[in-house]
Amino acid sequence: MPQNRKKGTTPPIWVSQNFLTSYKIINRIIRRTTLNKKDHVIEIGPGKGHITGFLIKRCRKVSAIEIDGRLYNKLTAKFKDVKNIRIYHQDFLKWKLPNYEDYKVFSNIPFCFTTDIMRKLTECKNAPSEAWLTMEKGAAKRFMGEPSESLRSLLIKPKFDLDIAYYFSREDFHPKPSVDAVLLHLKKKSQPDIPANQWFAYEQFVSKALKYGFRSLFTSKQLSRAFRQAGVQNKNITPTEILYVQWLCLFRCYWEHVLGRK
Repeated sequence: MPQNRKKGTTPPIWVSQNFLTSYKIINRIIRRTTLNKKDHVIEIGPGKGHITGFLIKRCRKVSAIEIDGRLYNKLTAKFKDVKNIRIYHQDFLKWKLPNYEDYKVFSNIPFCFTTDIMRKLTECKNAPSEAWLTMEKGAAKRFMGEPSESLRSLLIKPKFDLDIAYYFSREDFHPKPSVDAVLLHLKKKSQPDIPANQWFAYEQFVSKALKYGFRSLFTSKQLSRAFRQAGVQNKNITPTEILYVQWLCLFRCYWEHVLGRK
C-alpha cells in the first residue's frame, strides 16, 4: 500500500499489478505464441503499454481494456497515432466480448482478478480461440487440475487444452511479486469433450460428486459398473483422486445409465 494514501480512499487499480518492463522478456514470450498479422488480440489491463507496443506490430487489430483512468490517459497519448489499436476505458469484467468474431487474448492480468477473468473468458458464448495469461503459478496449476482436479479445472478442460508456455523469474516484474508467475496458454478445442446439450447435466454431475461423492449419483450397482468402465480400481477412491479422462467416462455412464439418455 502506498505510504501517501489518504485514509478512506481507494488506491488506483495499477497499485495491485506487477508489470513486465523488460522488452527482451516481452519479445521472448510473444514469440511463444501463434499471434500473427491476421489476428484480433484483446489485451486486458495494458497498464503502461509495454506489451501493447509489441502486439500492435504483430497483430491486425488490438483491443486494449484499461480500467484505471490515469493509465488510460497515458495509453491514449502514447498510441494516439496508431491505427490498429482501440483503447477502452472500462472494467474488463463488464466489457462486452466479440459476439461472433474470432479473437485471441494476451495479457499480464492483475493477480487478484485471475479467477474472475478466467471465468469470463472460458464461460462466455464466444470464447477466444487462444489465450495467454500471466498469472500466479499456483493458480495456473489449479486451473490445469494439478495436483488434483477441482470444480474449476473440470469446467475448463472439456472446452480448452491448457499448458504453461513460460516460467517467469520474479525479477522479470516491477514491483517484484511475492509469488512465482507463469504464462498460461489456453487453446479452445475444435470439438468440446462435452456436447452442448449435456453441459448442464455435466455441471451438476461434477458439482454434486465433488461435494457429496459418487454414491450420491449412482446406485451401488451403477457405480461398480461405472468404475469398471472408467478403469477405477479402488471403490473407496475420492473424487479428487479421479483423473480427468475418468471423470469423462463416469459422466457418460451417468448420462446413459442414470439419466437414461443416449
